[in-house]
Amino acid sequence: MARNTSFYYSFLALPALERRAIVAVWDFCRAVDDAVDEAAGTPRERLAAALEFWRKEIEHLFGGGEPETPEGRRLAPFVERFALERAPFDALVDGVAMDIGCCRFDTFDQLRAYCYRVASTVGLICLRIFGVSDTEGRAYAENLGIALQLTNILRDLRADLARGRLYVPLDELAAFGCTEHDLRAGRLTPPVRALLEHQARRAREFYARARLARPDGCRRRLVAAEIMAGIYRALLARIERRGFDVFTAPVRLSRAQKASIALSVWARARVGV
Repeated sequence: MARNTSFYYSFLALPALERRAIVAVWDFCRAVDDAVDEAAGTPRERLAAALEFWRKEIEHLFGGGEPETPEGRRLAPFVERFALERAPFDALVDGVAMDIGCCRFDTFDQLRAYCYRVASTVGLICLRIFGVSDTEGRAYAENLGIALQLTNILRDLRADLARGRLYVPLDELAAFGCTEHDLRAGRLTPPVRALLEHQARRAREFYARARLARPDGCRRRLVAAEIMAGIYRALLARIERRGFDVFTAPVRLSRAQKASIALSVWARARVGV
């Protein structure tokens, strides 16, 4: 796993076995996502076939048979070791399938369902590896996944538009007096800025929901997730400080900043703060 990914720093906080399991999950989920994300210009039928292949790979993992991919083979030993469930993996593929074609969402309810499938599901998978039960951690994982994905949507707005995708609800675009053309033009007019501020405020609401839902007795076990939350909240804060200018240059945190956040979160978790 490359050090330039935000997840790298959160995984360092885990014991060796859990770290290998989480990396295997991350690599598998990344490969499913890349089947669509890295296939620009590919006909829909071929993209659908690629996802069908990953559905069969999930069947191999949970229904018997030998996985065909390196990602599947690396993940296989951890499925039984951590009693991973199949449902979140299937839902992930359903979410990635929503990226095929003209990716638009009429309302936030539709977008929220997408965020749940492509992000919250990964958190639900990881709960088992962290040693947190679904009963204790489900609301935390669901809300944090949505918060992380909403932050990604803001950060990647320009890149997503270049790929023909728009993850801002169309009814909100209209409510703020914006058009997709306005976003493509990359001009921070008052309506565009207000629209993006609204998206950031919603992301912060989901971070707050996740924090409220975090089970008190599981803080140390959830330290990797909390590091991810800390890094992404810092990324969101940087977007806000830039006045929501996500058009002129990519918004990133340095490796040193990510490492500092990771160390701070880890230290607080050790003392139960």
